[in-house]
Amino acid sequence: MGEQWIIRVQGKDYGPADLETLLEWKVDGRVIPTNPARRADVESAVGASGTEALWETAGEIPGLFREEAPPVQIETGDQESEVSDRTIPTRPPTRNVFVETFRIYFRGFFQFLGLVLLSIAPLLCSELTSRFINSAPGINADLRMEVVSAFKFCMQALWIVLIPVYIAGIQILSAELATKHRISLLSVLNGAVKYWPRVAGLCIFVYGVFFLLILMAFFIAAMVGVAGAFGSTAQIVIIVIALGLLVLQVSLFCRFFVFTLFWQQYAVLEDLSSFDALRESGRLARSGADLPWYQRPIWRAALIVSIWIAFALAIATLALWPKLVAQWSFIQDTVKQLSAAQDPQAVSQKIMESLPKEQPATWAEVGLGVLQRFLQPLLGIAFVVLYLDYKKDGEG
Repeated sequence: MGEQWIIRVQGKDYGPADLETLLEWKVDGRVIPTNPARRADVESAVGASGTEALWETAGEIPGLFREEAPPVQIETGDQESEVSDRTIPTRPPTRNVFVETFRIYFRGFFQFLGLVLLSIAPLLCSELTSRFINSAPGINADLRMEVVSAFKFCMQALWIVLIPVYIAGIQILSAELATKHRISLLSVLNGAVKYWPRVAGLCIFVYGVFFLLILMAFFIAAMVGVAGAFGSTAQIVIIVIALGLLVLQVSLFCRFFVFTLFWQQYAVLEDLSSFDALRESGRLARSGADLPWYQRPIWRAALIVSIWIAFALAIATLALWPKLVAQWSFIQDTVKQLSAAQDPQAVSQKIMESLPKEQPATWAEVGLGVLQRFLQPLLGIAFVVLYLDYKKDGEG
């Protein structure tokens, strides 16, 4: 009989299991290289420091995974200092993030395509169904509107539910392909579903805070807008307060951005709790003080995000350009009418009647939106590559 192993998954021990059984678990997505493991014939011991000894990782089991594996899954608590040491780069990074990102994307193109379809299928179904119902003859307009609204609401809810699975799936698939492992889409989804509660909670927290910070910016703009209704002294006071709030808002936004750069990798690949994932994310982002500024995690991550935002803005501008041109022409005509008007009230009434009505998205907008969704995994892959690069350096 071959060697027997005990595998720890999310705090629970499973086994003993031989290599053949472990290979089946690996195919099913039940075992990943970061899971703690120990030989069944070696009892778990408690060292002098009070932490459990004799544990390895599944990635170190001979014949199960290659030697190069995703970052080691670390127990929290007394080992916090050990985690901190490994998250700090000790030498310059060795990977070209962009080359490695595209290599991983094309190597697992069909698996990434499946994850993308999982995330955009509800939105596409909502758009196509609403177009079909709106163009169908013999249906009452009110009933048609209610059906479209109810179906869109259901599809939006389903899309929100699937987003955490998509995020976790990108992390798992990218890490496996980065270490030259092949994994099926079914195994990726099986592993991603297990992280749904944690990723969903972190999504609500992270994106909720960003949303509140953006609302704060609109509130500051509204303060400046209403300042004209007050006297000169009050205007100065309001503007000074608004500037102070703007400085605070920008500072909070930047700090929180740095704090959450690598939360997805720590929450999924390291299997850390929500609080620990955010803490280690901020620690890794601020590390590398001994490296040149352009090799530090925060600046490399900011470059990746900036490139993606520029691409997304270019796609949005290209998709909305005809509507933007129409809106600009409408504004120019409105200004001309107001400047030459004899009866401002009549002109205002005419402008209200001629306001452009909301139109459904054109096929060009839908197509460009789908293209952006298909390329969006590149952003997640790039952060996984960046994370693995620094983790490897830190562990060296």
